[in-house]
Amino acid sequence: MTSPSGRLQNRVAIVTGSSSGLGQAISLALSAEGASIFCIDQYPTPRNAINLSTQRADDFHNRVTGQPGTHERIRHLGGEATYHKADVTRARDMELAIRACVQRYKRVDIMVNNAGVSVESTHVRPLRCHETSEEDYDKTMAINAKGMFLGCKYALKQMLDGQSQIYSSRGWIINTASVQGLVPFYGTPSYCASKGAAVMLTKQIALDYAKDLIHCNALCPGFLETSMTQNLQGQPQELEEIQEKHPFGQKLGKVEDVARAAVFLASDEAGWITGVPLPVDGGYLLR
Repeated sequence: MTSPSGRLQNRVAIVTGSSSGLGQAISLALSAEGASIFCIDQYPTPRNAINLSTQRADDFHNRVTGQPGTHERIRHLGGEATYHKADVTRARDMELAIRACVQRYKRVDIMVNNAGVSVESTHVRPLRCHETSEEDYDKTMAINAKGMFLGCKYALKQMLDGQSQIYSSRGWIINTASVQGLVPFYGTPSYCASKGAAVMLTKQIALDYAKDLIHCNALCPGFLETSMTQNLQGQPQELEEIQEKHPFGQKLGKVEDVARAAVFLASDEAGWITGVPLPVDGGYLLR
């Protein structure tokens, strides 16, 4: 339920990749703190988690039926949200999406560039670099890196030139990276490259726009219970190896764990923080 006195009351947040997994959790968490949510995704409903024929993560375009979209869930809980269809890899789509948000809500205070894919998680077995197709690499970089760049580009234009400053900061940008943007993991060359790019883009934007009072930080989730880790969840030995690397115990993280960190980075409480790739990983990087 939306809080009438939440930390983000009256602020407007855009979340890309909002329909599933972490994007949905972040949208719900920001809404619960009083923000209006502009949901951007190619589909309004969540993606299907498991491909029954391969028992691996399903293709991004396969969606579940009979479930409400994130914007519908927020409205049901008493919040304010709108769904907008857009492809984050297309500049025109993202430019028009920002315009549509401003047309409805008058401004953009928080930009969460969360849309991302792990094409490698859909494969039957892990593929090393020499086995990885150019198509897989290009698709991964287009969504995870270029899509983030475009989201930052058009949100920054709006924050700088399209609206007055009414809060202590002009804006808050949160990019979803990964622990795999900080340390490598087996059989994910495209994903690691894209998330490494996300971490460095975050730092670069933070440096350039600090003088404009715009924060830019990155979430670096560890291994979560999402469609991206279906391969691990279906392989007991590999799953146990990952779980044993979590000092907090043998378990994967929850999307809600990361969403709470997103709320913090979008709030005035993070007023002295920018350019930080924040691991939310249950201590995975300690090992």
